[in-house]
Amino acid sequence: MKKSTGLSVYAILYLIFLYAPIAILPVFAFNASQVVAFPLKGFTTQWFGEMWADANLRSALFRSLVIALCTASLSTILGLFAARASVRYNFPGKTPAMGLIMLPMVLPDIVVAMALLIVLLSLSVPLSMLTIILGHVLLCMPFAVAILTSAFQSLDKSLEEAALDLGETRAATFRLITLPLVMPGIIASFLICFTISIDEFVLANFLGSGKPVLSVYIFGQFRFPAKVPSMLALGTILVLFSIILLGFAEYMRRRGIAKAGGKDSGGFL
Repeated sequence: MKKSTGLSVYAILYLIFLYAPIAILPVFAFNASQVVAFPLKGFTTQWFGEMWADANLRSALFRSLVIALCTASLSTILGLFAARASVRYNFPGKTPAMGLIMLPMVLPDIVVAMALLIVLLSLSVPLSMLTIILGHVLLCMPFAVAILTSAFQSLDKSLEEAALDLGETRAATFRLITLPLVMPGIIASFLICFTISIDEFVLANFLGSGKPVLSVYIFGQFRFPAKVPSMLALGTILVLFSIILLGFAEYMRRRGIAKAGGKDSGGFL
């Protein structure tokens, strides 16, 4: 009993340490004072208005959305092929190849950013939104592969074999049988990659041009005390947006596993 109580207390303290800063974020976003400190001065929505009136912020947000959409699409498509190959086929070098694909998940972001920057500069590739997309795809692909591998592993092979026995081609079987069954996993992969790309800072800072994306713009604005409340308002919206996306991605992941008749071995939430 004492051991169980101790673990419960530890878990509660850990959750408080982890989520208290996020919970405090909206508190100061609605605080009437420009100074981020207690006691609070009153309730206001002024900072949300100032946030949306910032033309530079809207431009940075637009660039981030374009990058995130491209990153999520490319990562999910490439992850789909890699996951399909790893689950259904055996080929020489399979284990090392999959290990290299998953490597960016464990490497420090700054190491990946520096390596990519050196390669791009040595090849005389100008830094732009395209270089950020390439970096984000490298970072997001391991997550896409992990999610889609789980989706393919939960898929009953007999469904594909039955379609082939009835005369369908492999391409038609993949399009008509496999894709609909793993679609929840594809959607979950897309949403996770989209969220990672929106939030990512290090690669965007290293590989971007003079026009900042949202994460880099937010970092720069914290140098000016008058801009901090509006950035806290933006952070509140981003936290809510991320929670909604991750929740929907987890729902789609579990729905896909249930649809394929597999067992859930754990997820994001």
